[in-house]
Amino acid sequence: MRTLPATMIRVLTPFAPLFSKRVFGHAQLLLVGAILASGRRTVSSALRAMGLDKHEQFHRYHRVLSRARWSSLEASRILLGLLLEAFVGQGPLILGIDETLERRYGKKISARGVYRDPVRSTHETFVKSSGLRWVCVMLLVEMPWASRVWALPFLSALAPSGLAHPEIFTHPL
Repeated sequence: MRTLPATMIRVLTPFAPLFSKRVFGHAQLLLVGAILASGRRTVSSALRAMGLDKHEQFHRYHRVLSRARWSSLEASRILLGLLLEAFVGQGPLILGIDETLERRYGKKISARGVYRDPVRSTHETFVKSSGLRWVCVMLLVEMPWASRVWALPFLSALAPSGLAHPEIFTHPL
């Protein structure tokens, strides 16, 4: 297995408790590969970016994120802690929330709903699209080298439609 530079390992070490010791080495390579990959951020493109596409056990890397048990909520908490430490210090905590529609079609996509399409809609025209609604929470920080506030995402969650999934939104009286 390839080894990473010490600075990258130092950055990724806080995420070690999320994975077993055996899986973490593979997870490190995938995380770095996802950062370096161009185009779509898939497991395959991450492996190609790390030069592992010719690896004999290429197919096993897909199991790291799909089958290994790890908590994305805990990963978000760790990432937020690192972002706060690096960029906020003692200043105020300012968060931004954004809703994004991922247009998806197909019978097997169970969380799909029908939502207002913010890209295609205008004040005069209401356009609906089928897909998945994601809510993203970002830390808003002023970067010393930039002239504007940056949004650093640390949590994304699927927000299903109340009409498509009434069992989630029904409350007993």
